[in-house]
Amino acid sequence: MSGAHDAAVAARGARAVVAVVGPTATGKSDLGLELALRLGGEVVNADAMQLYRGMDVGTAKLRPHERRGVPHHQLDVLDVAEDASVAAYQRHARADLADLAARGARAVVVGGSGLYLRALLDHMEFQPVDEQVRAELEREAAERGPGLLHDELARLDPVAAARIDRANTRRVVRALEVVRITGRPYSASLPEHVYEVPAVQIGLDSARPVLDERIERRVARMWDDGLVAEVTGLAGRMGRTARRAVGYAEVLRMLDGELDETAARAAVTTGTRRLARRQMGWFGRDPRVHWLDAADPDLVARALELVAAADAGRLAEPTYVRRTLGS
Repeated sequence: MSGAHDAAVAARGARAVVAVVGPTATGKSDLGLELALRLGGEVVNADAMQLYRGMDVGTAKLRPHERRGVPHHQLDVLDVAEDASVAAYQRHARADLADLAARGARAVVVGGSGLYLRALLDHMEFQPVDEQVRAELEREAAERGPGLLHDELARLDPVAAARIDRANTRRVVRALEVVRITGRPYSASLPEHVYEVPAVQIGLDSARPVLDERIERRVARMWDDGLVAEVTGLAGRMGRTARRAVGYAEVLRMLDGELDETAARAAVTTGTRRLARRQMGWFGRDPRVHWLDAADPDLVARALELVAAADAGRLAEPTYVRRTLGS
């Protein structure tokens, strides 16, 4: 077999992939691990920053001893100097799914990087790249601000602009890059909610006050676990993608003298909250996600019920009305 499509075809004949999705700090890693243990499965990472070796504390990556013997795939596969590629991730992660299916192991995909999750599970074609055009757009973003670039995108491709956060410079630049290279709307290449790899998506939801508290505790724990030391050790080698990660970008600013430690820690908390809002917006638009309350004491049992229903071919359309993070 060769190529992402062939790997997806091989996975198609297997039981549905279980995907645990949702905003950061809702407990996706813990639930995914528990499901893998109960289902005889292995975990496939779908968090873009957990692809990087050495980015452990700031990504809340489960340490080897915390994985309870469950194999994890697509962790620690990139050096921090490399730029992550959705296309490469699709190719390698789909090969993992095909291998798991061939061995009769259940694939449990875990992560909050929506684009990577969609690239893995849905039909997605990748548009050309032009480094010179991208550099020009990034220079414009730095000079004019991302908001004006978003305004340009809204004029050229209002559908894409409506789906991309105004402050997400990287995605605004990529959309305009495609428009300038191809002359076609970027939205024409965006994935639709149609599975290439059959899956059951389990979303973890949380009310805003609860999630905000969990985020504050997570940031405090990261600081105690040595986030600053981790970033200090990586700083000289980090490429463009790694340097933009929430938690790392703010500590890098602290190391450069732009922020003191108190301000950096507050900025990490604020950035993580914004990330959670974006993630919920992304996954909340997918009508196939079955939402569960992250605080439910019977969470694992309810997730297993969804998987069993999918295996039996009797999984109903999602009926849970998710809370918004503004509530």
